[in-house]
Amino acid sequence: MPDDLAETYRSTYRALVRFLYRKVWDAERAEDLAQEAFARALVHKPENPRGWLFIVAANMARDEARRAARERRHLTLLTAESQDSAPPIDDALHAESERAQVRAALEQLTPRDREVLLLWDSGLSYDEIAAQTGLARGAVGTTLARARRRLVEAHEAGEKGEHVARG
Repeated sequence: MPDDLAETYRSTYRALVRFLYRKVWDAERAEDLAQEAFARALVHKPENPRGWLFIVAANMARDEARRAARERRHLTLLTAESQDSAPPIDDALHAESERAQVRAALEQLTPRDREVLLLWDSGLSYDEIAAQTGLARGAVGTTLARARRRLVEAHEAGEKGEHVARG
């Protein structure tokens, strides 16, 4: 592994896994996708490895989501748990419920807002976010502020059982 990529691995791996986790909601799969992104970086030797890794990882997660959606459409039997179940009785159930509410709130955001918010949360700079999303650098802060506001609104509405339309 070239020295600069090794340093990028040490400084970026955890942020990349965290970013991917919020895309695929599976810790092991997020780690696998991060490793695959680094393996591809070894082959392609990008000039800006950190930004390149997040772009490639986002594309891999998007491809995986599409594949999963196709697989779900082919299922003939669906099972659903009732939303009217008793409130969680222990911390683990409460934490999982909260994670589900956050996931649902994130899913209410537009793809652009969600992407910018997750990239920022993963530690990317405004310049790196702008490069990955195609936004002007000056628009990143505005988009982040809007995404945060909409995430809070969607989360609060989810707690009340309401739905907030994407803006």
